[in-house]
Amino acid sequence: MRDHVEIRTGAYADSVTLLQVSRTVQETPGVAAAQVAMATELNLEVLERMGFDIPEGTAAVDMVVALRLEDGTDLDTALRAVDAALAPRRESGGDTGQAPPRTTGSALERTGPDTVVLVSTPGANAVVEAADAVERGHDVMVFSDNVPVAQEVALKELAAQHGRLVMGPDCGTALVDGVGLGFTNATRPGRIGIVAASGTGCQQLLTLLHHAGATLDGVGVRWALGVGGRDLSTEVAARSTREAMRRLDADPDVELLLVLSKPPAPEVARDLEAYADTLGTPVEFGLLGPGQRDLTAVAEAALQRLGHTAPAWPVAGADNTGEAPGDLLRGLFVGGTLCDESMLLAAEALGPIHSNIPLSPELALGSDLTADTHTMIDFGDDALTQGRAHPMIDPTLRLEQLERAAADPRTGVLLLDLVLGYGAEPDPAGRLAPAIAKVRAERPVPVVVTLVGTDLDPQGLDAQRAALVEAGAEVHLSNAAATRRALALLGR
Repeated sequence: MRDHVEIRTGAYADSVTLLQVSRTVQETPGVAAAQVAMATELNLEVLERMGFDIPEGTAAVDMVVALRLEDGTDLDTALRAVDAALAPRRESGGDTGQAPPRTTGSALERTGPDTVVLVSTPGANAVVEAADAVERGHDVMVFSDNVPVAQEVALKELAAQHGRLVMGPDCGTALVDGVGLGFTNATRPGRIGIVAASGTGCQQLLTLLHHAGATLDGVGVRWALGVGGRDLSTEVAARSTREAMRRLDADPDVELLLVLSKPPAPEVARDLEAYADTLGTPVEFGLLGPGQRDLTAVAEAALQRLGHTAPAWPVAGADNTGEAPGDLLRGLFVGGTLCDESMLLAAEALGPIHSNIPLSPELALGSDLTADTHTMIDFGDDALTQGRAHPMIDPTLRLEQLERAAADPRTGVLLLDLVLGYGAEPDPAGRLAPAIAKVRAERPVPVVVTLVGTDLDPQGLDAQRAALVEAGAEVHLSNAAATRRALALLGR
């Protein structure tokens, strides 16, 4: 084997494109490993862990091409594969006589007045583009993360002046009049509207309600307005949540509102509950925190409000688990809200849980994401996605941590999530299931998985679940139920 590392100064491509480039190049005969990535601190750490030597002075604005070649492989051939994968692709068809717009403003001149603008640029540039859309009278979904909170507040104040809604920043999931944006699941419509300061939390509710609605009239969601994970913080003060609630309250087809959030600022939660009392549409809150309802309980309360009894939430592979060989719980999540929910439930039984998104600052994990105690990691956190695709698209970091956690003799149970739907990997179980099978063959640690998905999702819920079960996992639709099962396996 021999390694080749080159730095391409001034070259840029987004993280999803570079992930696809890396996978394409790695399929080239004689290429044992390929990583083409922007030289962010996180990506450099990954490359160094892979054994690549990175030249000193490499800057975050540089592109790194790192190749590991089998003996006898021609380097020029491998580099041509990189260049071919990076070459811009021209779309066929459409209006080829009109140059593509280069600014948000010029793009909006070609579209209708009610168009929702989706911004997915590096965080440093996102607010400029979003503000342009708001000032021109459009609602905007800011998919970008790493946006400073002061800029978020300023953008949402601007939106209030123009009577517009800002979904985000870091809004990964939305359902707008039945049309999914970002990461969302394929679900049947119904009489429920959701306002969510949470992406995967919203997806958990969407999928639970879809499962229940298979046999129940009117149980479904047509509107799920994401507002960004910080909207219920003290600084942002639920600016977008209030506007989203107001809009859905005015919709005669919405009979029930669900408002959910990662742990909110207490004073913001109180003010929001008081605001809900002024609306004509009943509201169920799912504001995660100590002593509060979990998301599955919120879904069950919604069903009860509509006059239905909740079904049994499905479980598969319960015979796979066996006994816990250690005393520690390790959670490895792609969804931040699912991680929060599991930490809250586990902390009641186990005590403090260390995390990169800790429930209190003293429980923060270091940069190596390890600790000799119970841990839960959110691989979708901003710090772990700088210059990288979201773990729903690129699970590399989580798969590496899975191996390390499973090999730790104190690890007793592994708790994971797997999220299906539009925007996610086309076959996420195709990468996770072999990794689970491998670690369980080396050490039979129980693996409990929350599978967030529906039978309408493009990946196929049944096929994904079957692959995980065959690999040795126990698979739940409810994250709360999966967490309680993991605790039971630890004897708690």
